[in-house]
Amino acid sequence: MTAAEPLWHPSPNFGPRRQGRAPALIVLHYTAMETAAAALERLCDPVHEVSAHYLIGKDGRLWQLVAEDQRAWHAGAGEWAGQGDVNSRSIGIELDNRGTHPFPEPQMRCLEGLLGQIMTRWRIPPEGVIGHSDMAPGRKLDPGPRFDWQRLSRGGLARAAGVASAAADPSPQAFRQAARQRGFTAEVDDATLLETVRLRYRPWGRGALCAADLAPLLD
Repeated sequence: MTAAEPLWHPSPNFGPRRQGRAPALIVLHYTAMETAAAALERLCDPVHEVSAHYLIGKDGRLWQLVAEDQRAWHAGAGEWAGQGDVNSRSIGIELDNRGTHPFPEPQMRCLEGLLGQIMTRWRIPPEGVIGHSDMAPGRKLDPGPRFDWQRLSRGGLARAAGVASAAADPSPQAFRQAARQRGFTAEVDDATLLETVRLRYRPWGRGALCAADLAPLLD
């Protein structure tokens, strides 16, 4: 699947990647704004000091705001797989969505095409496609519970969740160890970690930690 040709809409909010790093991650966001036009204005406003490499509208329109070899300001504080400065290690994609409704088909098709191209250009594996909430647990929720991670994983565009069933409910320590092995290394309390992993793999999950929470983290 190929992505639409992006419309160049440059943002002043970027800089060089620190220490010459190349992108190894792709971070997905939602804009939490009413329209793509409002998001474009915000992402290109030097006062707000935020940006992303790409923005995808609900109708599948694609804008590029920052060149991929540059450091956009989209991720903020957090870490993934023990590494900080996620901005220098990643490409950020904003999706026009308030976080309260499903992501439309034209938008998802455009995202799939764009992800495939970026992953090929920079040799980023499916495990390198993460949500903003994954690397900033407790601080960010996007792309949120309405985002279809399973669709991406079926297409080889995100890590596929494990389906093995644990024999018994895991301890918080065992769950944390498995989560860290999958990249969730930011220092948060047990409740926040559980909420973060559920948001990615089973947003319908409720209640205490259980075997179903551990299963997606397993091979």
